[in-house]
Amino acid sequence: MSLEYAVLGFLNYQPFSGYDLKKMFDSSVQHFWVADLSQIYRTLGKLSEKGWASVEVVEQSERPDRKLYRITPQGQAALREWLAGPFPTAAPHSGPLVQVFFSGQMPDAVVQAKFAAAADLFRGMLERYQQVPQQVQPYVHQVDSPRETYFWMKTLELGMLTMQAQLLWAEQVLRDLEQGAVPPLDPPQEGEA
Repeated sequence: MSLEYAVLGFLNYQPFSGYDLKKMFDSSVQHFWVADLSQIYRTLGKLSEKGWASVEVVEQSERPDRKLYRITPQGQAALREWLAGPFPTAAPHSGPLVQVFFSGQMPDAVVQAKFAAAADLFRGMLERYQQVPQQVQPYVHQVDSPRETYFWMKTLELGMLTMQAQLLWAEQVLRDLEQGAVPPLDPPQEGEA
């Protein structure tokens, strides 16, 4: 559901094609919302059906015609109502944390490899997040709103703080494993493999 409002939020700046919206997502909100092109096109279709977006076909001579989507007054009203409402909440789900929760069943070497890979992933994500300010610059100039830019950067700040915390956490587990602070694996019970 939030994807609809993210698309509306971008369309509220200016009309976009689905492809342009995908580029916008990848260069501005990737640290908290990933959407593939098919999801964006499905969402644009839903927004059009609801009357929250309209579509204009722009003929192009050397390429296929381009569909340009623009927010309607009904879409702006829906976006504003959603923005003024409470923070959307969802029950947390985390596949990685389910693995961590049951990692006591695995030997240290397996757990250590998993946390080393996780730490590398977190470092890589932090590096990508550090590129966001440069990637978003063309859109900052298009929107030309210091207030909008402020809130964009606050989402990035939270993403970076969260990723730094996850990295520190993974590195602490690795240190605990290296220093023998993790209790040993229970021996298999009779009849277990």
